Amino acid sequence: MDGIAWARFQFAFTVTFHYLFPQLTMGLALLLVLLKGLALWKRDERYNQTVRFWARIFGINFALGVVTGIPLEFQFGTNWAKLSSFSGGVIGQTLAMEGVFAFFLESTFLGLFLFGERQLGPRGHFTAALALFLGSWLSGYFIIASNAFLQHPVAYRMVDGSLQLADFWTFLFNPWALWQYAHNMCASVVTASFVLASVGAVWILMGKHADVARICLRTGVVTGLVFTLFLLFPTGDQQGKLIAQHQRVTLAAMEGVFQSGPNAELAIIGQPDVKKRQLENPIVVPGVLSFLAYGTFGSTVYGLNDFPEDQWPDNVELLYYVYHIMVGLGTIFLVILAWAGWLLLRGKLETSRPMLWILLLAMPFPYIATTAGWWTAELGRQPWVVWGLLRTVDAASPSVNAGNVVFTSLGFMGLYLVLGMLGFYLAVREVERGPVPSEEANRELHSSIRPTTAASTE
Repeated sequence: MDGIAWARFQFAFTVTFHYLFPQLTMGLALLLVLLKGLALWKRDERYNQTVRFWARIFGINFALGVVTGIPLEFQFGTNWAKLSSFSGGVIGQTLAMEGVFAFFLESTFLGLFLFGERQLGPRGHFTAALALFLGSWLSGYFIIASNAFLQHPVAYRMVDGSLQLADFWTFLFNPWALWQYAHNMCASVVTASFVLASVGAVWILMGKHADVARICLRTGVVTGLVFTLFLLFPTGDQQGKLIAQHQRVTLAAMEGVFQSGPNAELAIIGQPDVKKRQLENPIVVPGVLSFLAYGTFGSTVYGLNDFPEDQWPDNVELLYYVYHIMVGLGTIFLVILAWAGWLLLRGKLETSRPMLWILLLAMPFPYIATTAGWWTAELGRQPWVVWGLLRTVDAASPSVNAGNVVFTSLGFMGLYLVLGMLGFYLAVREVERGPVPSEEANRELHSSIRPTTAASTE
């Protein structure tokens, strides 16, 4: 592997590990507002206990997300200097706004939400939860807007070989960013919903914390089902149509299409053979890909054979498989949650041990699906790092050799292993303890996150 390959590996590893944490915090932020609102509306202390428990999980998760995200910022300067020089005049705007505005809004109100319930009162505590949600989701949008520019550049002008921002509002509300953001945030809520339902299922199976367990189980199933439907339509549908319109070669690689034609088949499963330029052992649905991509069965879907090979994604096989893993898991989620929702309507969810075990064991799979989704987006953009403007091979830092990147990659692996074990231990400990009264929860949370927060400050 050369220096560029190692730089790509390092960024892929660090961003994949890092995103395990923000996807849960962004999803939980919405669920905390929902649960706190229900506590106010129903004047039910059980909902407040549920909020306090998940606030502790949120705080631990947030701290680990901060620590694991710091190396990503440095890699733009150390490993991807040419990318930063070329596109920093555009994406630097939203990356800076994420740090200066959204992150500080989120972190400030997180402190108030965790430790200020008694001082703020019920309505003030709800307001803190709402501000925490806004900061978290605003932070997510600024990051997505930056990535969307790399996928679909808009509102720029070329000045002395680098990109400069021509229209801030057109850049900020890039249509690609809007649909990518909506799809991503729905996925975050689905992840948080499965985590909520899984913890509720654990407690019911163990016969502990029955009231809070029922709230977690019901809330997780209902919100998970609603946002899984939103993942499929309209957000997933519109994201796919944007790819079909602006990244036709990516669509062909994702779907394993080599020959162009109308009434294109949708491959449910198959094995792409790039050398022979065919999809082996396919199970297909005739005409559906044309309809999904362009709205009519007679529309022509372009195959990889219509594009020069130097414009193909550089790992067609991996792109094909991660895309189908994402879609397949999304379909499984819909089936599980629809089944659980049916049991909930019939009043049998809490007594159905098979479903409780399914919800418990399903918890890791939204993380896998979200990871596969981001890998689909990033592998599909190749060989471009800024679509149509800058190739990945031209974006790396010329003065950083492979040995340096390997050395730092090994260091990150060791650090993230320790952080992962710490996060897992703290989360399991909180689940074992369960919901506790407000003052005790605040003291325990403060002692739990202090070492991690100190590490992020350093």
